Formats: sequence, C-alpha cells, structure tokens
Amino acid sequence: QVQLVESGGGLVQPGGSLSLSCAASGKIDLMLVMYWYRQAPGKQRDFVGSITRSGDTKYADSLKGRIAISRDNAKNTFYLRMNTVEPEDTAVYYCKATLRDWSPTYLEVWGQGTLVTVSS
Repeated sequence: QVQLVESGGGLVQPGGSLSLSCAASGKIDLMLVMYWYRQAPGKQRDFVGSITRSGDTKYADSLKGRIAISRDNAKNTFYLRMNTVEPEDTAVYYCKATLRDWSPTYLEVWGQGTLVTVSS
C-alpha cells in the first residue's frame, strides 16, 4: 500500500538546476533511508545519493559538489537538487526508500521514476 511518487521532472536547460521531490504515502511508521538513483538511456541504473532519517548523506563521487539531498521527516518527503546540469545528466530519476510500516517487517519501495531531459 505504500507508494513513492517523484515530481519535478521535465526539461532543464544546460547550466541550470533541477529540483525533484519524492513523496511517500500510505501506511508508514518511519522512513529510515531514502535514496535517489538515475538511469540514462541505454545505461544501468546508478546510485545518485542517499539520506538517512537523521540527516546523514552519501553522494556518488562523480556528483559531489553538484547535488544535495534533503528530507522532511514530518511530511515523509525527500528531495534532490542538482546544479549546473548538462546533457549527460539526462536520465530517468528514481527514488527509493527503506521504511517501516505498521507491519512487523521493513519494506523497500521504489518510485516509478521521472524523466529529466537536459537540452537547449
């Protein structure tokens, strides 16, 4: 019943920035770890970054300095901001969360993805 929905994708001009959000809904107790991934056309799905409930972040080495991940625990929502984007950043961006609902097990849930196209 838990779902993640990304928003904020679309067309971005080179040199600009993108801001994505991922909102979780459903029967949620705690969001423990929240992740962003991306998959460029014809490529594997790659790790972008993550944030824990307490705010500890990890970023892909190739993206450090350009991205920031944040979260709002009260809203069960987390965010990705990427600056100075280039066409190579074109990809479907996915969010994922490790969470605990009111069942006795942890869940790992993926969003459906949102397409970001960087182009003039």
